[in-house]
Amino acid sequence: MKKLSVKRIILYVFLILLVLLIKGAYYSDIPVEILKEKYANDHSQFTEIDGMQVHYRDEGKGETIVLIHGTASSLHTWDSWTENLTKEYRVIRMDLPAFGLTGPNKKGDYSIENYTRFLKDFLSKLKVDNFYLAGNSLGGNIAWNYAAENPSKVKKLILLDSSGLPINKSIPWIFTMAKTPVLNSLFLYLTPKMVIKDNMKQVYEDDSKITENLITRYHEMALREGNRQAFVDRAKTDFKLEANQNVDKLKKLNTETLLIWGAKDNWIPLDNGERMDSLMPNSQLKVLPNSGHVPMEENPEESLTILRQFLSQEK
Repeated sequence: MKKLSVKRIILYVFLILLVLLIKGAYYSDIPVEILKEKYANDHSQFTEIDGMQVHYRDEGKGETIVLIHGTASSLHTWDSWTENLTKEYRVIRMDLPAFGLTGPNKKGDYSIENYTRFLKDFLSKLKVDNFYLAGNSLGGNIAWNYAAENPSKVKKLILLDSSGLPINKSIPWIFTMAKTPVLNSLFLYLTPKMVIKDNMKQVYEDDSKITENLITRYHEMALREGNRQAFVDRAKTDFKLEANQNVDKLKKLNTETLLIWGAKDNWIPLDNGERMDSLMPNSQLKVLPNSGHVPMEENPEESLTILRQFLSQEK
């Protein structure tokens, strides 16, 4: 019997470790019906728009506030705000196409133009006509584009670390991966929890607030059938072209606007908030010194205090 060479033994060990690594990183899509059992509740409703079953929640009574989440998130990012605001307001939030329980749209069109059209159709279906509108990141971009096109419908606008202007830094690595051929194909199958956890460490300023339950929710929502492909499709959008076209639109947006920004935002830095504030004719900027990209999730009490002061101000 021949003895194995040291090189061959090392090769076998490497292959075994590689198989174990891939096995540990491989995750199948999770059927939406399974996720509904865990992440839908008594307030969850579904309505059909463009062939999608859009997951949303409509809670509380009073003046209406519509909340829009950001990329790779879901309506759950607003849980703390909703719990507080429903004491005085009607709060509506939804899972955007490509994310959460709603999942992908059939056309694979994730441009801001199409998202804005989706929001218009969604609010029309719910017969919501005059309201406060808030959005974080991608949700902020959708919100201010909607307000620019429908100024009479939006009482006040609240943008938290909103996208929509060119960013003077490299984009997060997960978006680079989603744009890169071969790597984006691997993303459809190899999506370990550690990727989600690393992402959240970029988004949060205080890592101690990143719980295992939070990571699990983001991870499982990412695995919702079709969401990973939708994320790759969204990443193919020409963000720079969209952003460069927005300056004139922001200058003409006269809706009273509150900008809330995390000073430690690594994805859309504070200087973007300052530029947005300088462009908008009727805005004010409030900075949270110890917050990252999702202040309503990371620092809900502090961001809510700022929101309530803004909503109570007379124009």
